[in-house]
Amino acid sequence: MKALILAAGYATRLYPLTRNMPKSLLPLGDITILDLIIRKMEEVASITDIIIVSNAKFHEHFINWADSRSFQKKVNIIHDGSTSEDNRLGAIGDIQFAIEKEGIDEDLLVCAGDNVFTFDLGSYVDYFLRQQTDCILVQRLQDSDELRRVGVVELDDSSRVLSFEEKPEHPKTDIGVFAVYLYRKETLPLFKDYLLSGHQKDAPGYFPEWLSGMKELSAYFAEGVSYDMGTHEAYRKLQELMKNL
Repeated sequence: MKALILAAGYATRLYPLTRNMPKSLLPLGDITILDLIIRKMEEVASITDIIIVSNAKFHEHFINWADSRSFQKKVNIIHDGSTSEDNRLGAIGDIQFAIEKEGIDEDLLVCAGDNVFTFDLGSYVDYFLRQQTDCILVQRLQDSDELRRVGVVELDDSSRVLSFEEKPEHPKTDIGVFAVYLYRKETLPLFKDYLLSGHQKDAPGYFPEWLSGMKELSAYFAEGVSYDMGTHEAYRKLQELMKNL
């Protein structure tokens, strides 16, 4: 299994902090969000390689970061050639770019590069291997505003997805989907089909929403919390949280 971290965004909501620095490399004390994600992935025995897809503007920042670190697994940093919001590929475009560039033909874990989470990825991967289906990671959320910012699913009694709506105006349930996805290798060619059909390419959750209408999709209920660093206030709160850990 390979792991892919999506870190090619421009995080304009965090300007001026991210005008010259990618969001996933903003400091949280002595470390970064990316360090925390890598540590989680390094705990999963079945992950052999970690790929980070960045953009051309910030590629050197990621190279310099990697040069200052020591990793337990192979970490490869690629860039998608984009230089601004105007020519970015979008999250799903970046997944397809990485699949083609790296020749990925095995199971794939895809993770957004801007979330700090405490979920145990190893247990999630074990569930995926038992189910033998593509999987999403979910939790019950009480905040309706938060539900409108994520994917929302309906499930049957065996945690199979009955419906999936990304960023719904009127959420059908309280089951929210986090940006950590597991795809079987035979699913990977469908990313190209999805993009060629002209579907939404920006948020990574739009692909499993589409996929759920074609294939069986299982949901894993995670134990832990996730912190989305999408605003200045969220970044400040996360910095304070890290000081107390």
